[in-house]
Formats: sequence, C-alpha cells, structure tokens
Amino acid sequence: MIIAVDFDGTIVKHKYPSIGKEIPFAIKTLVLLQQKGHQIILWTHRSGKELDEAVQFCKKRGLTFHAVNNNFEDEEFDNSYSRKIYADLYIDDRNLLGIPEWGKIYELIIDNDDKAEKKVIFFNSNFLKKKLAIHL
Repeated sequence: MIIAVDFDGTIVKHKYPSIGKEIPFAIKTLVLLQQKGHQIILWTHRSGKELDEAVQFCKKRGLTFHAVNNNFEDEEFDNSYSRKIYADLYIDDRNLLGIPEWGKIYELIIDNDDKAEKKVIFFNSNFLKKKLAIHL
C-alpha cells in the first residue's frame, strides 16, 4: 500500500518552522509498516531548508521515505499535471476529527491489509467508541 504521511502535527508536534518533539511511536510505526512492504511518502507543506531538516530528522531515527512531496523519488514536477500525491491512504492531523495514536493507526492498517486495494480510512479522534468507516 502507498501511504502518504504529513510531518508537522502527525510525526512531530507542531513547532513549524522548528521541529517539535516526536509524537510517540510515529516513526517506529512507519518503519514497521515499511518492513511489511508499504511505501511511505512524506507529504508536507514544508519546503527548502525546513523540508531538508524534516527528512534528516526522520532519517536519523531510521525512517527513509519512498518519496518526498512526490509520487516517486526523483520525480520531475510538470505544471501540466496535478500536484496531488497519489496514495492509497493519507495520514494527516488535519483529517476530519484529527488523528488517533500511532498504535491504533498500525492496527487499523495491518488489520485491513488484505483489502489493500484503494481505500480511504476516516479516523474518529475518540477511539473509545472505536468508530471506523472503510470505503472500498
């Protein structure tokens, strides 16, 4: 599965343009997902020096990305095509109702891995109710 993940507020706490503290288990979870064969794309508003710092922050902690703000490594941006990154799943703190903790994200992805065609997962920030809507 191709997973696009945001940086600020998703992998680290919001401190832009600085880098905030790592959100517990974010990088570890993404590394585990990579080890299971998923491709992780960093999909962030950051650019230039701030983007380089975010990529290095993750790399120092063992997470390298399939691509950064692109669909694949070394992709040449062409203004005649959409800038939207293609992914099967988008993980972003700005999702409707926020983002659950990373252990829950891992469970949801792994538990539904056999249905990994194209899916959209909507996270409910109140996981005590364990609401999950999956649209195939």
